[in-house]
Amino acid sequence: MKITTATAEVLNDLIQINNDRIEGYEKARHELKDGDADLKTLFLNMIDESHKYKLALATEVIALGEEVETGTTNSGKIYRAWMDVKAIFTGHDRKTVLNNCEFGEDAAQNGYKMALEEEELPANIRELISDQKASLRTSHDEIKRLRDTQA
Repeated sequence: MKITTATAEVLNDLIQINNDRIEGYEKARHELKDGDADLKTLFLNMIDESHKYKLALATEVIALGEEVETGTTNSGKIYRAWMDVKAIFTGHDRKTVLNNCEFGEDAAQNGYKMALEEEELPANIRELISDQKASLRTSHDEIKRLRDTQA
């Protein structure tokens, strides 16, 4: 029972990170200018990505017989790695927005890394988290690449 609860806590922390990632990219989209349609589309894709990850994580929490976290509260230790990001998703030019998004992606990577450091995770959960982390790394690298092309 204790391992089940601990696993659900880790999963819920990752759900919260994805909830905040969605909020961050929504805010970033609204900060962009009309000429930044490419970034708006990219951010929509990242929002969709986090919705997909939340669903997969929530499915596992339910399978464990635990309650799914729906908010963006700071109840978990992994989530705390993301806390400062909410305030960072500000700025109005492409480079600033991309800098802030990269910071957020770094925080998400750190949260997923911390989750994978939990020793008691079942193999299937560890694989799910590892796969999501790898995919989020691709998103991070795309944000970094775009940022680095800005003057």
